[in-house]
Amino acid sequence: MNAPPPGGKRGGSTPRPVASAGRRGLWIVAHRRLIGILWLVATAALVPGVMSIGPALKGGDRIPGSESALVQRELLDRFASPFGHYLVVVMTGVESPATESGRAALAAVTTGLVGAPGVQRTLSFLDVRDSLFLPVDGHGTLILVGINFAESAKDRMIGPLRGLTERLADSLHATFPRLTLRWTGDLALDADLRRQSGNEVRLAEERVLPLTIALLIAAFGAIVAAMLPVVVGVMAIALTLGIVAILAQFFPLSALLQNMVTMLGLGLGVDYALLTVSRFREAMGDGSTVEEAAAIAASNAGHTIAISGAAVMIGFVGLMLVPLNEMRSMAVGGLLVVGIAMALAMTLLPGMLVWCGPLLERRRGRRTPRGGDPEDGRWWRWARWVVRHPVLVLLIAVPPVGWLAAQSGRLNTSMPKNDWLPRSMESAQALSDLEAMGHGGIVYALRILIEVPVGTTVMDSAGWRAVSTVSKRIAGDPRVARVRSLPGLVQYGAPNSMLLGMIPSAVRSAFLSTDGRLALIEVQPASGADYQQVTAWVRELRKQGGEALSGLPGVTMQIGGLPAFNADYEDLIRAKLPLVVAFVVVGTLIALLIGFRSVMIPLKAITLNLLAVLASFGAVVVVFQDGVAARLVGLDGAVTGLFPSLPVLVFCIVFGLSMDYEVFLVSRVAEARRLGRDEAAALAEGLARTGGVITSAAAVMVAVFAAFTLGELLLVKVMGFALAAAVLLDATVVRMAIGPALLRLAGRWNWWPGDRMRAAAVAGPDVAIAPVESDEGQPIAGA
Repeated sequence: MNAPPPGGKRGGSTPRPVASAGRRGLWIVAHRRLIGILWLVATAALVPGVMSIGPALKGGDRIPGSESALVQRELLDRFASPFGHYLVVVMTGVESPATESGRAALAAVTTGLVGAPGVQRTLSFLDVRDSLFLPVDGHGTLILVGINFAESAKDRMIGPLRGLTERLADSLHATFPRLTLRWTGDLALDADLRRQSGNEVRLAEERVLPLTIALLIAAFGAIVAAMLPVVVGVMAIALTLGIVAILAQFFPLSALLQNMVTMLGLGLGVDYALLTVSRFREAMGDGSTVEEAAAIAASNAGHTIAISGAAVMIGFVGLMLVPLNEMRSMAVGGLLVVGIAMALAMTLLPGMLVWCGPLLERRRGRRTPRGGDPEDGRWWRWARWVVRHPVLVLLIAVPPVGWLAAQSGRLNTSMPKNDWLPRSMESAQALSDLEAMGHGGIVYALRILIEVPVGTTVMDSAGWRAVSTVSKRIAGDPRVARVRSLPGLVQYGAPNSMLLGMIPSAVRSAFLSTDGRLALIEVQPASGADYQQVTAWVRELRKQGGEALSGLPGVTMQIGGLPAFNADYEDLIRAKLPLVVAFVVVGTLIALLIGFRSVMIPLKAITLNLLAVLASFGAVVVVFQDGVAARLVGLDGAVTGLFPSLPVLVFCIVFGLSMDYEVFLVSRVAEARRLGRDEAAALAEGLARTGGVITSAAAVMVAVFAAFTLGELLLVKVMGFALAAAVLLDATVVRMAIGPALLRLAGRWNWWPGDRMRAAAVAGPDVAIAPVESDEGQPIAGA
């Protein structure tokens, strides 16, 4: 059956549009000057803080209550070691310290490091003639640098230390012209990742802003109309980062928050503003005055934005359930930027539309703006075809999306095996230097604490034998390059005070606690062992336990270090993922039940959201794990792991984003039903009126997310791709084909449980209210 077109020249007449302007929209337009002043004050107060956002944000974090965090605390509290925290200085361009020339270069560098702020002690081949400091290729060496810092200052240490070694290298170039000094270790890696994150945000903004403006000009056909959504998006980012700069003074916030805020701020800011501007131009085309059109846009688009934004925010609230600083930081950034983007589009933008109204209209001989008219040829033809052939649409659209969704079952959420760090980072270059020396595992060393039973010390024969036994068993594993412990350094089967006295006190205190009951065993993984293997090994060792490995009853073992942190991180996220998914799904379902007053619409939306999420994961698997077209995203080939945090991050973000276009479409269908259209006509009108808006908004959001795939940070690259793929699939196949076909097949059941509930749907009440005065003291026409 061919559905009659809902209004326009093809049948029926559209009621005077101002009738759909509710009290909220009229109030916002009437008080636009006050609203504008308040936003201006907020901008002036917050935006200057954005300049200091980089240093305020943190790098990596420990997991509260985890075994790896407990080991770090024990090393700091119960050991008198200057190497509780340490960094590595990698020397290249000089001979091995086994040569006289190499020792001279090493002595010059270590002398320059002594006394530097934060440096407690250095350890090198000059202190211990250990093969750890000898390169396999005969060139270069490394220096362990024990550091001391206040927790609040740790992220500011790397810059001065690098400045020191740069000056030191310059002063030694006359004698050692090829000398290079590079820092690495967990703090150096964190600092570099934080700086890289900020750089990539700036580069992404530079790439995407011109493209966004061009896409919006193409969508609206007018420069001013195109610029307003960009202004809203940029303001959302700036205001959010200004608030974050304040919060970061009191709470630790991760540097990855910048990427999240920029991606979502520009994408959602433009999304919501584009919807509002489109509704404004549509109302203008139907004969409303500028103020009437702005009030209509504020009421109708504002209600849609509120439901859509609530769905996105539920995802970020779910992310707060993961007790990791990185996750909660991105949740804070996401909640702030979504809330601010919503508020700007719902309050400030209607006033801007009034002020810029005459400049927004370029009618080109048409009654309504393009993209908003159901008589627009492309979208009207498509809407009519979907209404006529819903089963055929599903038969064509579901299989490819379903195939992609099926690939998500192969998603590997372990740490990548290969070198995934940006090559431009000094700390990553230093890691490559260590690999060339045959000591790449030193940064990824396991720090194993053996605690002997009460009444025993490590220096007793039983305690000594227990530590020695554990060391020897671990050393026999093929994944191990070397093991360092007190028994291993002494090379004697029983405690020997004479031999111990020959070991530097700094080394002894690094391996034995002050109370004598804790011994440290440092395990350097083999250079060929990858993250996944070492992380799995940590779990194996923990499962075995101290008693089984040592043979002494009452011995306990705790494992720390970066591989242990990775294991704790993965385990925590996997444990919390079901809770997060359940919270987001149920929360979104409740929000949609309230917003649409329907059962079928929320259930269908949840199902399609899950399909979009799984399909985006499947696209990630095909491109990143299978390596299909990997070069298009800047990779040399396939990646073996895609980070433990990827599923929870992408799920929480995509699930909310996927709701955007569902809300846009169903809101217009519900509005048409409220105005008396039958199911077929309402669906055709909703699809025709929102098709252009949804595809334009999606094009902008895909461009924004895709810009982040061009950076060097692999996690951000994968996230950008996953979000871009999700939005692309969602705004085309899922919401423009599968969703409308399901709406058509469901018919009147879409609005169950009844006509009364349907009549109160998203479009808002159609009521007459008293006139509301504008800022100029004049009543708004039709109010």
